[in-house]
Amino acid sequence: MRIIHTADWHIGQTLRGYARDHEHRAVLDELVGIVTEREVDALIIAGDVFDSQNPSGEAQRLFYETLVKLHQARPSLRIVVTAGNHDAAGRLEAPRVLLGGIGVHVVGNVRRINGLIDIARHVVPLPSTTREIAAHVLAVSYPTPACLPTLPRQKEEDGSSIVRATQALYEDLMDAARPITRGLPLVMTGHLHVAGGTESEGAERRILVGGQHAVAPDIFPADACYVALGHLHKPQTFKGDRVRYSGSLIPLSATEQPYRHGVTLLTLGDRGVTSIEHIELTRPVPFLRLPEKGDIRLDDLGDHFKALDLDPDLPINQRPFVHVRLNHEGLSAGFRAEADRVAESFPVRLVDLKVSPRPDAPTDTVASGPIVRLSERAPEDLFVTAFQRTHGGEPDASHRDVFHRALANANAEV
Repeated sequence: MRIIHTADWHIGQTLRGYARDHEHRAVLDELVGIVTEREVDALIIAGDVFDSQNPSGEAQRLFYETLVKLHQARPSLRIVVTAGNHDAAGRLEAPRVLLGGIGVHVVGNVRRINGLIDIARHVVPLPSTTREIAAHVLAVSYPTPACLPTLPRQKEEDGSSIVRATQALYEDLMDAARPITRGLPLVMTGHLHVAGGTESEGAERRILVGGQHAVAPDIFPADACYVALGHLHKPQTFKGDRVRYSGSLIPLSATEQPYRHGVTLLTLGDRGVTSIEHIELTRPVPFLRLPEKGDIRLDDLGDHFKALDLDPDLPINQRPFVHVRLNHEGLSAGFRAEADRVAESFPVRLVDLKVSPRPDAPTDTVASGPIVRLSERAPEDLFVTAFQRTHGGEPDASHRDVFHRALANANAEV
């Protein structure tokens, strides 16, 4: 049995105001081709189907069109969809009766009846080509506070109550599922942050609250031969290959530019996993870093854009995204506006601009004292810290004046 594990589609996402519909349509069509070519039996989407809890009509249309294409390509395909932290669980589940007619099973959140988990909503049987049940998927969505069991208070040294409740949730689900799965291979899903995983700056939220934001990879019961995870956008594994993030389909932030985005092809035998393969997807639009290593002066930015030798008539949705790393020397306070002005003369989309730190700039250190919450910091202190890190010096009176006017306007709108 062949299963595709994918996650974090984030349909409807924009990057610095630029729509990603063209890219999503291309990679989703490529996914349909992979399902057809590899004769896939099941597809798991482990959360964050949409980028917003209120997705546009166009984003929803693309999702449902893709499900129909998958069904037409492989009528026997079983598709399991779980909600992520970006998804509205109720909205995702709303058409589940209709979607069931084309082999799509949707789980928006954990349901209980008289305090007990409605396990029938979470266990999805996967029939073989002979129509016998060959494996099961235990579909678990993003664990909202309402999904988690209530646990008695324990001492603080016992760890985060949220993490303990998440572990208890998986244990409860597994206990309820065992009589159904009857020892057949079981694939479990999850949408959360596993400790030690690589995060993508600017694209992922820390979604568990409490003393910790991540769970240990051993919270998943050993009964599961594979754990299909979503939330982190970089393909990565834990516990050997048993616990795995498939990663997102396209780069969702500049941090993800070097990732090998794709999907995971899982092959199951009678006793469990026999092979795991990462299938890299074709990037519909280039995502470039200028320069590839090091940094450049702002005065040389136009020359680097020109060296790309791009067609000046390239449609906006096909223009490459560009992440630029500038040298700090000679930069004025308005360097970002100047970089945007230079980029407008070329068929590129400048989506990220970073400045290399000065050699004498202080490095970040981890404070040994208590953590200070963002709400406990004065806005001006945060502004000064950000200015120092970006420019390597203190803001002058004119910078502070602009900040105070912006803060006054923001407070007036609130």
